[in-house]
Amino acid sequence: MATLIQLSNAVALTDREVEFTQIRAQGAGGQNVNKVSSAVHLRFDIHRSSLPPFYKERLLALTDHRITRDGVIVIKAQSFRTYEQNRQDALDRLEALIRDAIKVQKTRRPTRPTRASQRKRVDQKTQRGRTKALRGKVM
Repeated sequence: MATLIQLSNAVALTDREVEFTQIRAQGAGGQNVNKVSSAVHLRFDIHRSSLPPFYKERLLALTDHRITRDGVIVIKAQSFRTYEQNRQDALDRLEALIRDAIKVQKTRRPTRPTRASQRKRVDQKTQRGRTKALRGKVM
């Protein structure tokens, strides 16, 4: 049971949790594209994974097209010509998806503009108005 992705000191994904399927890549590629299955479908079941409940909740709350209704992440990698590179690309994208999901956003505290900045904005507005007024027809 090898570790594929190390998310933190306590959380890691093993090769049993991630399922890879070799498929043929789409698009142009010459004669070789019809013979070689170099593209990869990565499937990761969130519910059956060993991730902590917090990770699972955050992942299932995402509105990402790669996550099915059943809670399975499906990533298709076909950018490279070899299976190994596409497999690594799919793993990197899975890791990025999980890391983005668990990142806690800083809560926004509303701020107000200072009185000086408000005054400056109005002064600039008045100045622009004067400049435009001077652009009228000369009599």
